[in-house]
Amino acid sequence: MRLSWLLSLPAVLTVASAIAIEKRDADFLSVRTKMHKDMSGRRGDPKEKYFRKLFLPAHFHPHYDGRFADHQLGYRERKQALSNLIQTYLATMADVGVETWLMHGTLLGWWWNRKILPWDSDSDVQVSESSMHYLASYYNMTVFHYKTPRIPEGRDYMMEINPHYENREQTDKLNVIDARWVDTSSGLFIDITTARYNWTHPAGDGMLSCKDGHEYRDSYIFPLRETFFEGTPAKIPFAYKEILEAEYKQKALTQVDFEGHHFDEDKLEWIPVPKKLTPTEIRKAEEEKKHQDDKKVEEQKKQIEQQKKQAQAAKVTKPDAKQAPLPPKAADASEPDGPQVVKQPKHEQPPAQKEADTKHFDKEEKRQDSKLEGEEKRKVQEAAAAKKDTKP
Repeated sequence: MRLSWLLSLPAVLTVASAIAIEKRDADFLSVRTKMHKDMSGRRGDPKEKYFRKLFLPAHFHPHYDGRFADHQLGYRERKQALSNLIQTYLATMADVGVETWLMHGTLLGWWWNRKILPWDSDSDVQVSESSMHYLASYYNMTVFHYKTPRIPEGRDYMMEINPHYENREQTDKLNVIDARWVDTSSGLFIDITTARYNWTHPAGDGMLSCKDGHEYRDSYIFPLRETFFEGTPAKIPFAYKEILEAEYKQKALTQVDFEGHHFDEDKLEWIPVPKKLTPTEIRKAEEEKKHQDDKKVEEQKKQIEQQKKQAQAAKVTKPDAKQAPLPPKAADASEPDGPQVVKQPKHEQPPAQKEADTKHFDKEEKRQDSKLEGEEKRKVQEAAAAKKDTKP
Protein backbone atom coordinates (compact mmCIF):
# COMPACT_ATOMS: atom_id res chain seq x y z
CA MET A 1 0.00 0.00 0.00
CA ARG A 2 2.80 2.40 0.94
CA LEU A 3 4.78 1.41 -2.15
CA SER A 4 1.93 2.07 -4.57
CA TRP A 5 1.33 5.43 -2.97
CA LEU A 6 4.97 6.46 -3.04
CA LEU A 7 5.32 5.47 -6.70
CA SER A 8 2.47 7.80 -7.58
CA LEU A 9 3.88 10.83 -5.81
CA PRO A 10 4.46 13.87 -8.04
CA ALA A 11 7.77 14.67 -6.44
CA VAL A 12 10.54 12.18 -5.88
CA LEU A 13 12.68 13.91 -3.34
CA THR A 14 14.98 10.93 -2.98
CA VAL A 15 16.63 11.94 -6.24
CA ALA A 16 16.91 15.56 -5.23
CA SER A 17 20.33 17.01 -4.68
CA ALA A 18 20.40 19.42 -1.77
CA ILE A 19 23.79 21.05 -2.00
CA ALA A 20 24.84 23.79 0.39
CA ILE A 21 26.22 26.38 -2.01
CA GLU A 22 26.58 29.37 0.29
CA LYS A 23 27.93 28.96 3.83
CA ARG A 24 27.25 31.23 6.80
CA ASP A 25 27.77 34.95 7.34
CA ALA A 26 25.80 36.21 4.33
CA ASP A 27 24.57 39.71 5.18
CA PHE A 28 21.22 41.24 4.23
CA LEU A 29 22.42 43.00 1.07
CA SER A 30 24.13 39.92 -0.34
CA VAL A 31 20.90 37.90 -0.44
CA ARG A 32 18.64 40.59 -1.92
CA THR A 33 17.79 39.56 -5.47
CA LYS A 34 14.67 41.42 -6.63
CA MET A 35 14.70 44.76 -4.83
CA HIS A 36 14.78 48.21 -6.40
CA LYS A 37 14.13 49.85 -3.02
CA ASP A 38 14.44 48.90 0.63
CA MET A 39 11.65 46.38 1.37
CA SER A 40 13.05 45.16 4.65
CA GLY A 41 10.39 46.90 6.70
CA ARG A 42 12.99 48.82 8.67
CA ARG A 43 10.83 51.92 8.47
CA GLY A 44 7.75 50.17 9.82
CA ASP A 45 8.95 47.98 12.70
CA PRO A 46 11.12 48.45 15.79
CA LYS A 47 14.80 47.85 15.12
CA GLU A 48 14.81 45.17 17.83
CA LYS A 49 12.64 42.95 15.61
CA TYR A 50 14.73 40.75 13.31
CA PHE A 51 12.04 39.34 10.97
CA ARG A 52 10.46 42.71 10.31
CA LYS A 53 7.12 43.25 8.66
CA LEU A 54 7.73 43.68 4.98
CA PHE A 55 7.58 47.10 3.40
CA LEU A 56 5.62 45.90 0.37
CA PRO A 57 2.82 47.29 -1.82
CA ALA A 58 -0.69 47.08 -0.37
CA HIS A 59 -1.67 44.04 -2.48
CA PHE A 60 1.10 41.93 -0.95
CA HIS A 61 0.40 39.49 1.84
CA PRO A 62 2.68 39.76 4.92
CA HIS A 63 3.84 36.16 4.37
CA TYR A 64 6.22 37.22 1.61
CA ASP A 65 9.88 38.07 2.20
CA GLY A 66 10.47 41.48 0.60
CA ARG A 67 14.07 40.66 -0.29
CA PHE A 68 12.90 38.10 -2.85
CA ALA A 69 9.25 38.83 -3.72
CA ASP A 70 8.40 41.04 -6.68
CA HIS A 71 4.78 39.90 -7.09
CA GLN A 72 2.12 37.93 -5.25
CA LEU A 73 1.50 34.39 -6.51
CA GLY A 74 -1.90 33.28 -7.76
CA TYR A 75 -3.96 30.55 -6.12
CA ARG A 76 -2.55 27.48 -7.92
CA GLU A 77 0.98 28.84 -8.20
CA ARG A 78 1.04 29.56 -4.46
CA LYS A 79 -0.17 26.05 -3.59
CA GLN A 80 2.60 24.53 -5.72
CA ALA A 81 5.27 26.81 -4.26
CA LEU A 82 4.19 26.02 -0.67
CA SER A 83 4.20 22.30 -1.45
CA ASN A 84 7.75 22.54 -2.80
CA LEU A 85 8.71 24.65 0.21
CA ILE A 86 7.65 22.10 2.85
CA GLN A 87 9.00 19.17 0.82
CA THR A 88 12.46 20.69 0.55
CA TYR A 89 12.45 21.74 4.21
CA LEU A 90 11.53 18.27 5.48
CA ALA A 91 14.05 16.61 3.16
CA THR A 92 16.83 18.99 4.23
CA MET A 93 16.17 18.56 7.96
CA ALA A 94 16.27 14.78 7.49
CA ASP A 95 19.59 15.10 5.64
CA VAL A 96 21.25 17.28 8.29
CA GLY A 97 19.86 15.25 11.18
CA VAL A 98 17.42 17.77 12.71
CA GLU A 99 14.19 16.45 14.23
CA THR A 100 11.29 18.70 13.31
CA TRP A 101 7.52 18.36 13.43
CA LEU A 102 4.42 19.99 11.93
CA MET A 103 2.39 22.42 14.03
CA HIS A 104 -0.51 24.90 13.94
CA GLY A 105 -2.22 25.35 10.53
CA THR A 106 0.20 22.94 8.86
CA LEU A 107 -0.76 20.21 11.35
CA LEU A 108 -4.43 20.98 10.69
CA GLY A 109 -3.78 20.52 6.97
CA TRP A 110 -2.24 17.13 7.76
CA TRP A 111 -5.36 16.17 9.73
CA TRP A 112 -7.59 16.67 6.71
CA ASN A 113 -5.61 15.22 3.81
CA ARG A 114 -1.86 15.41 4.55
CA LYS A 115 -1.60 18.56 2.45
CA ILE A 116 -1.26 22.29 3.00
CA LEU A 117 -4.59 24.03 3.48
CA PRO A 118 -5.25 25.77 0.14
CA TRP A 119 -6.04 29.12 1.78
CA ASP A 120 -2.78 29.15 3.76
CA SER A 121 0.14 31.28 2.63
CA ASP A 122 2.85 29.87 4.89
CA SER A 123 3.72 26.79 6.96
CA ASP A 124 4.56 26.31 10.63
CA VAL A 125 7.00 23.82 12.15
CA GLN A 126 8.82 23.36 15.45
CA VAL A 127 12.21 22.08 16.55
CA SER A 128 13.82 21.38 19.92
CA GLU A 129 16.16 23.88 21.59
CA SER A 130 19.25 21.76 20.88
CA SER A 131 18.24 21.52 17.21
CA MET A 132 17.91 25.30 16.96
CA HIS A 133 21.40 25.72 18.46
CA TYR A 134 22.73 23.23 15.90
CA LEU A 135 21.09 25.03 12.96
CA ALA A 136 22.36 28.39 14.17
CA SER A 137 25.91 27.06 14.58
CA TYR A 138 26.27 25.34 11.21
CA TYR A 139 23.52 26.34 8.76
CA ASN A 140 22.57 29.99 9.33
CA MET A 141 22.25 31.83 5.98
CA THR A 142 23.05 28.63 4.08
CA VAL A 143 21.41 28.33 0.68
CA PHE A 144 20.35 24.88 -0.55
CA HIS A 145 19.78 24.22 -4.25
CA TYR A 146 17.06 21.73 -5.19
CA LYS A 147 16.40 20.28 -8.61
CA THR A 148 13.61 17.69 -8.73
CA PRO A 149 11.01 16.45 -11.26
CA ARG A 150 8.65 19.09 -9.84
CA ILE A 151 11.35 21.79 -9.91
CA PRO A 152 13.18 20.98 -13.16
CA GLU A 153 14.60 24.49 -13.46
CA GLY A 154 16.10 24.30 -9.96
CA ARG A 155 15.40 26.58 -7.01
CA ASP A 156 17.28 27.97 -4.00
CA TYR A 157 16.05 27.79 -0.40
CA MET A 158 17.71 29.65 2.46
CA MET A 159 17.87 28.79 6.17
CA GLU A 160 17.91 32.02 8.18
CA ILE A 161 18.25 32.08 11.98
CA ASN A 162 17.01 34.95 14.12
CA PRO A 163 20.03 36.11 16.19
CA HIS A 164 17.62 36.55 19.14
CA TYR A 165 16.88 32.82 19.18
CA GLU A 166 19.01 32.41 22.33
CA ASN A 167 16.53 34.49 24.31
CA ARG A 168 14.27 31.85 25.90
CA GLU A 169 11.76 34.25 27.49
CA GLN A 170 8.24 34.77 26.21
CA THR A 171 8.63 38.47 26.98
CA ASP A 172 10.51 38.91 23.68
CA LYS A 173 7.32 39.56 21.69
CA LEU A 174 9.19 41.01 18.71
CA ASN A 175 11.17 37.84 18.00
CA VAL A 176 8.81 34.92 18.56
CA ILE A 177 9.93 33.35 15.25
CA ASP A 178 13.36 31.77 15.74
CA ALA A 179 14.15 30.88 12.12
CA ARG A 180 12.75 30.75 8.60
CA TRP A 181 13.13 28.53 5.56
CA VAL A 182 12.78 30.94 2.62
CA ASP A 183 12.03 30.31 -1.04
CA THR A 184 14.36 32.80 -2.73
CA SER A 185 12.34 32.63 -5.96
CA SER A 186 8.91 33.60 -4.61
CA GLY A 187 9.62 35.06 -1.16
CA LEU A 188 7.32 32.55 0.60
CA PHE A 189 8.67 31.03 3.80
CA ILE A 190 8.19 28.56 6.66
CA ASP A 191 8.14 29.87 10.23
CA ILE A 192 10.28 27.79 12.60
CA THR A 193 9.72 28.09 16.36
CA THR A 194 11.61 26.42 19.21
CA ALA A 195 9.91 24.30 21.89
CA ARG A 196 12.00 24.83 25.04
CA TYR A 197 11.71 23.12 28.41
CA ASN A 198 10.47 25.59 31.01
CA TRP A 199 11.99 24.37 34.27
CA THR A 200 10.24 27.04 36.35
CA HIS A 201 6.74 26.51 34.96
CA PRO A 202 3.97 26.51 37.62
CA ALA A 203 2.66 23.22 36.21
CA GLY A 204 5.91 21.49 37.17
CA ASP A 205 8.47 19.53 35.17
CA GLY A 206 7.94 18.44 31.59
CA MET A 207 6.43 21.68 30.28
CA LEU A 208 7.50 23.01 26.88
CA SER A 209 7.12 26.69 26.02
CA CYS A 210 7.45 28.68 22.82
CA LYS A 211 8.05 32.41 22.64
CA ASP A 212 4.77 32.83 20.73
CA GLY A 213 2.88 31.88 23.92
CA HIS A 214 2.10 28.23 23.16
CA GLU A 215 2.76 25.74 25.96
CA TYR A 216 2.59 21.94 25.97
CA ARG A 217 3.19 19.02 28.28
CA ASP A 218 6.08 17.12 26.68
CA SER A 219 4.03 13.91 26.64
CA TYR A 220 1.72 15.64 24.15
CA ILE A 221 4.64 16.19 21.76
CA PHE A 222 6.84 13.13 22.32
CA PRO A 223 7.28 10.49 21.10
CA LEU A 224 6.73 11.98 17.65
CA ARG A 225 4.65 10.02 15.15
CA GLU A 226 6.04 9.26 11.70
CA THR A 227 3.75 10.00 8.77
CA PHE A 228 3.71 11.73 5.37
CA PHE A 229 2.90 15.31 4.40
CA GLU A 230 2.76 16.61 0.82
CA GLY A 231 4.15 13.24 -0.24
CA THR A 232 7.23 13.56 2.00
CA PRO A 233 8.15 11.73 5.24
CA ALA A 234 7.24 13.97 8.17
CA LYS A 235 6.65 13.90 11.92
CA ILE A 236 3.77 15.16 14.03
CA PRO A 237 3.14 15.43 17.80
CA PHE A 238 1.95 12.31 19.61
CA ALA A 239 -1.29 13.86 20.90
CA TYR A 240 -2.01 15.67 17.63
CA LYS A 241 -5.79 15.61 18.02
CA GLU A 242 -5.78 17.10 21.52
CA ILE A 243 -3.35 19.81 20.41
CA LEU A 244 -5.50 20.73 17.40
CA GLU A 245 -8.69 20.80 19.47
CA ALA A 246 -7.06 23.06 22.05
CA GLU A 247 -5.75 25.41 19.37
CA TYR A 248 -8.62 25.49 16.87
CA LYS A 249 -11.54 23.91 18.77
CA GLN A 250 -13.18 20.60 17.85
CA LYS A 251 -15.24 22.17 15.06
CA ALA A 252 -12.10 22.77 12.98
CA LEU A 253 -11.61 18.99 12.74
CA THR A 254 -15.08 18.33 11.35
CA GLN A 255 -16.24 21.46 9.52
CA VAL A 256 -16.13 20.64 5.79
CA ASP A 257 -16.92 24.15 4.56
CA PHE A 258 -14.37 26.85 5.31
CA GLU A 259 -12.74 29.87 3.64
CA GLY A 260 -14.63 29.41 0.37
CA HIS A 261 -13.76 25.69 0.11
CA HIS A 262 -15.64 22.42 0.57
CA PHE A 263 -13.86 19.22 1.60
CA ASP A 264 -14.62 16.30 -0.73
CA GLU A 265 -14.38 13.11 1.36
CA ASP A 266 -14.06 10.88 -1.70
CA LYS A 267 -11.23 12.83 -3.32
CA LEU A 268 -9.71 13.96 -0.02
CA GLU A 269 -9.40 17.46 -1.43
CA TRP A 270 -10.50 20.97 -0.49
CA ILE A 271 -12.48 22.17 -3.52
CA PRO A 272 -12.99 25.92 -4.11
CA VAL A 273 -16.66 26.91 -4.29
CA PRO A 274 -18.02 30.06 -5.97
CA LYS A 275 -18.66 32.88 -3.56
CA LYS A 276 -22.34 33.66 -2.93
CA LEU A 277 -22.94 37.35 -3.57
CA THR A 278 -25.31 39.49 -1.54
CA PRO A 279 -28.08 41.44 -3.36
CA THR A 280 -26.01 44.60 -2.99
CA GLU A 281 -22.93 42.91 -4.48
CA ILE A 282 -25.01 41.50 -7.34
CA ARG A 283 -26.45 44.94 -8.08
CA LYS A 284 -23.00 46.51 -8.05
CA ALA A 285 -21.67 43.76 -10.32
CA GLU A 286 -24.55 44.32 -12.78
CA GLU A 287 -23.97 48.07 -12.75
CA GLU A 288 -20.27 47.56 -13.35
CA LYS A 289 -21.00 45.15 -16.21
CA LYS A 290 -23.43 47.64 -17.80
CA HIS A 291 -20.85 50.39 -17.45
CA GLN A 292 -18.20 48.19 -19.10
CA ASP A 293 -20.62 47.21 -21.89
CA ASP A 294 -21.52 50.85 -22.55
CA LYS A 295 -17.85 51.75 -22.59
CA LYS A 296 -17.16 48.91 -25.01
CA VAL A 297 -19.94 50.11 -27.35
CA GLU A 298 -18.57 53.66 -27.30
CA GLU A 299 -15.10 52.40 -28.12
CA GLN A 300 -16.48 50.32 -30.98
CA LYS A 301 -18.36 53.35 -32.36
CA LYS A 302 -15.21 55.45 -32.22
CA GLN A 303 -13.24 52.70 -33.92
CA ILE A 304 -15.84 52.38 -36.70
CA GLU A 305 -15.86 56.14 -37.29
CA GLN A 306 -12.08 56.16 -37.46
CA GLN A 307 -12.09 53.28 -39.94
CA LYS A 308 -14.64 55.11 -42.11
CA LYS A 309 -12.44 58.18 -42.21
CA GLN A 310 -9.40 56.08 -43.08
CA ALA A 311 -11.37 54.26 -45.82
CA GLN A 312 -12.58 57.51 -47.35
CA ALA A 313 -9.10 58.97 -47.31
CA ALA A 314 -7.51 55.88 -48.83
CA LYS A 315 -10.53 55.04 -51.05
CA VAL A 316 -10.63 51.47 -49.93
CA THR A 317 -13.39 49.22 -48.65
CA LYS A 318 -14.30 49.83 -45.06
CA PRO A 319 -13.00 46.98 -42.87
CA ASP A 320 -15.18 45.33 -40.26
CA ALA A 321 -15.09 46.81 -36.78
CA LYS A 322 -12.77 44.94 -34.51
CA GLN A 323 -13.91 43.67 -31.18
CA ALA A 324 -12.61 45.82 -28.36
CA PRO A 325 -10.26 43.99 -26.04
CA LEU A 326 -11.72 42.53 -22.89
CA PRO A 327 -10.56 43.97 -19.58
CA PRO A 328 -7.70 42.02 -18.02
CA LYS A 329 -8.66 39.29 -15.59
CA ALA A 330 -7.95 40.18 -11.99
CA ALA A 331 -5.20 38.22 -10.28
CA ASP A 332 -6.12 35.79 -7.57
CA ALA A 333 -6.18 37.42 -4.15
CA SER A 334 -4.38 35.91 -1.21
CA GLU A 335 -6.52 33.90 1.17
CA PRO A 336 -6.62 34.77 4.84
CA ASP A 337 -5.01 32.52 7.41
CA GLY A 338 -6.97 29.95 9.40
CA PRO A 339 -8.48 30.37 12.88
CA GLN A 340 -6.77 32.21 15.71
CA VAL A 341 -4.56 30.16 17.99
CA VAL A 342 -4.89 29.62 21.72
CA LYS A 343 -2.59 28.17 24.36
CA GLN A 344 -2.25 24.42 24.57
CA PRO A 345 -3.39 22.00 27.30
CA LYS A 346 -1.12 21.45 30.29
CA HIS A 347 -2.53 18.27 31.79
CA GLU A 348 -0.95 14.84 31.47
CA GLN A 349 -2.45 12.35 29.03
CA PRO A 350 -3.38 8.99 30.68
CA PRO A 351 -1.46 5.91 29.42
CA ALA A 352 -4.71 4.19 28.40
CA GLN A 353 -5.60 7.21 26.29
CA LYS A 354 -2.15 7.11 24.68
CA GLU A 355 -2.68 3.50 23.62
CA ALA A 356 -6.15 4.28 22.28
CA ASP A 357 -4.78 7.28 20.37
CA THR A 358 -2.07 5.14 18.81
CA LYS A 359 -4.64 2.60 17.58
CA HIS A 360 -6.79 5.41 16.22
CA PHE A 361 -3.77 6.95 14.48
CA ASP A 362 -2.86 3.66 12.80
CA LYS A 363 -6.47 3.14 11.73
CA GLU A 364 -6.68 6.65 10.31
CA GLU A 365 -3.40 6.18 8.43
CA LYS A 366 -4.73 3.01 6.80
CA ARG A 367 -8.04 4.69 5.94
CA GLN A 368 -6.36 7.62 4.23
CA ASP A 369 -3.89 5.30 2.49
CA SER A 370 -6.79 3.28 1.10
CA LYS A 371 -8.61 6.35 -0.15
CA LEU A 372 -5.52 7.86 -1.70
CA GLU A 373 -4.62 4.59 -3.38
CA GLY A 374 -8.17 4.26 -4.72
CA GLU A 375 -8.07 7.80 -6.04
CA GLU A 376 -4.74 7.18 -7.79
CA LYS A 377 -6.12 3.98 -9.40
CA ARG A 378 -9.19 5.90 -10.58
CA LYS A 379 -7.00 8.58 -12.17
CA VAL A 380 -4.88 5.94 -13.92
CA GLN A 381 -7.99 4.18 -15.24
CA GLU A 382 -9.47 7.43 -16.52
CA ALA A 383 -6.19 8.32 -18.22
CA ALA A 384 -6.03 4.88 -19.85
CA ALA A 385 -9.63 5.16 -21.02
CA ALA A 386 -9.03 8.63 -22.46
CA LYS A 387 -5.91 7.40 -24.26
CA LYS A 388 -7.86 4.45 -25.68
CA ASP A 389 -10.61 6.75 -26.96
CA THR A 390 -8.12 8.93 -28.81
CA LYS A 391 -6.69 5.98 -30.77
CA PRO A 392 -7.95 5.76 -34.44
